[in-house]
Amino acid sequence: MDPETTDLPTPCTSSAAVVDRLRQSLSSCSQLIQTGVDFRKSEQSLSDLVLFLNSISDSVVREPENQDLENASFQILTEIRLFITSSSVDQAVIDALSFELPKTAARFACVSPRCMEVAQSIVDCFTDKCSPRDMLSILCEAIGSPRDAFTVPSYFAPLLSGFPKVFVSIRKRQFEQVKAAVPVILNALKAIVLDSDDEDADLGDIFHKANCIADSMKAVCLELEGKDNEKLCALLGLFVLQITALASMGIEYRLAHSSPLVLKLSHFLQCCGLSYLGLIMGTDVEKLLGFAVGDGGDDLVGCFSDIWLGASILVIWGYKSNEVALAAGADLVALKDELQSSRIKRWHAVGMLKHVLLCLYLPLELKKDAINFLLSIMHAKLSQMPNDENEDYSTYMPTLCSALQAIQVVIMYATDVILRKNAFAAFKELLADCPTSLRFDILRALIKDGDSSSMIAVLLDCVREEVRLESTKSPPASKVSKAESEGSQGTIFWSSSALELVELVLRPPGGGPPSLPEHSDAVLQNRPNQSTLWLIMLPSNSVHKVHDQKYFYATCQKSDQIHFSCFSFMQVLSALNLYRFILIKESTGKSNNTGVLSRDSLVKAHSEWLLPLRTLVTRMMAEAQCGCDELALCGLNPVEVVLYRCIELVEELT
Repeated sequence: MDPETTDLPTPCTSSAAVVDRLRQSLSSCSQLIQTGVDFRKSEQSLSDLVLFLNSISDSVVREPENQDLENASFQILTEIRLFITSSSVDQAVIDALSFELPKTAARFACVSPRCMEVAQSIVDCFTDKCSPRDMLSILCEAIGSPRDAFTVPSYFAPLLSGFPKVFVSIRKRQFEQVKAAVPVILNALKAIVLDSDDEDADLGDIFHKANCIADSMKAVCLELEGKDNEKLCALLGLFVLQITALASMGIEYRLAHSSPLVLKLSHFLQCCGLSYLGLIMGTDVEKLLGFAVGDGGDDLVGCFSDIWLGASILVIWGYKSNEVALAAGADLVALKDELQSSRIKRWHAVGMLKHVLLCLYLPLELKKDAINFLLSIMHAKLSQMPNDENEDYSTYMPTLCSALQAIQVVIMYATDVILRKNAFAAFKELLADCPTSLRFDILRALIKDGDSSSMIAVLLDCVREEVRLESTKSPPASKVSKAESEGSQGTIFWSSSALELVELVLRPPGGGPPSLPEHSDAVLQNRPNQSTLWLIMLPSNSVHKVHDQKYFYATCQKSDQIHFSCFSFMQVLSALNLYRFILIKESTGKSNNTGVLSRDSLVKAHSEWLLPLRTLVTRMMAEAQCGCDELALCGLNPVEVVLYRCIELVEELT
């Protein structure tokens, strides 16, 4: 039967005619299947039935406002339900129809709420009457391969409702069967969440069904013993973590709706052997993966891509809601005490929180809570602070660097002022939590790998503060011999290492002076026809001051993209200020801890750093003046002032 020639319900065609056509098709299929004489004919009859029904559901998608089509859809679903629930229909017919009609019914569920209700009852009927193992494959195929027009929550909802009944009905190889279905379910849920950008879209029903699936997995766990029980409990734990992450993704209005779901999901933690400490450190996540996936489970691991995010979110929800923490059986006071008392555990927690800070789909409120939680655990107990400056913590450097980079993203791009300020405070707290040698290595790595001029400037200011603190702890020059003064390396910041960081900016590894225009920070103007005051994404107390002027804003009009030239010079300005500070500190203190006063160092700085930069700045100043580029002049003026002062100091000391 050609779907293009099918009589569809129109203002001139009654729904009764379509329903009559459906009855005839169902009857024909039933007779052919029951006789079993001609298998090919029965297959063709079933195929024609599906094409007929799909042509109608396609028409509804094209004309969603057509009430005649909605009425026809409802009557079609009602007729299918009457047919498959009839006691006179042979089981062989039900089995044959089960391979096609659940998916077909799900397509009609997209039409209206009442169609959704009938479609779900059709899926329920098939799960009650057919082999659970067959239905598991049928449901997985249906949710794993929808057409583009039907990738909406209402299509998946009735199909997802079938999994709980199927899971609890399987009697053999339960873990293997559930394990095969979980990736399909989770991939479908993720697609729903990421594709659903309509603010009116209600995902509550979808996640309610996901919670019911988790309940059924728990019920199966209770029936199993030994390793199968352990593996299925671990699989359930991973499922809960992934669902938590998916439910938390999306636009702001979903936050309130996700709270009841997170409360329900938190009840599963204890039966899966999960604790807040294990989740926020990531150890419980690794344990679950080891049990459920084992070796060679790359396909299964792929569907759990957000479990680290989910683990962090569960703890954050417990931090913000006593009710959620109680459901998880967690003690937040004890958790924070544990993290405050152990630097290593604290670092593991910070490494997990980066997943929250970097996720593009999370509401802003969760990022605020993550930063606040981070700040709460960084207040380490002084009585338990280790005296471990000589310990080797290099293995933790990748974790700490990635966490600090995640916080930098919040500092630079968050739209909320308080969040940016708290993120900057957390950034400084985390740096301060690191031993001195590790802190220097981290700052060097962040400066070297940074691509934001303004953020590199902030990092260099952090270095300058470290230099200042260490220089005040150094013994007075009068108590140090001249030989010691000339050769002393001091501590890590108050040494030649500080000059290495200056050189990274003033003489990049590629050679030559810094390429200022290419290092500018770009800001996208979303409404080009309006005058907008753009602010650099930094807390107000960290704005750079040069001669009592604040270079942190510019008013721009009618521009799709603005490159803030004054911001592009901030890293150079900070590097010059750091170098100038070291010169003055060493010369006035009559010391040479950094080696900055040695003749070789002064000559190198003069010829390789300062003079090439002066040539570049002079040329750019001339170009800006010719082009009346006030914004470029705004950035270049303070650089020129500090640069010439550095040159004067070097020439005086040479």
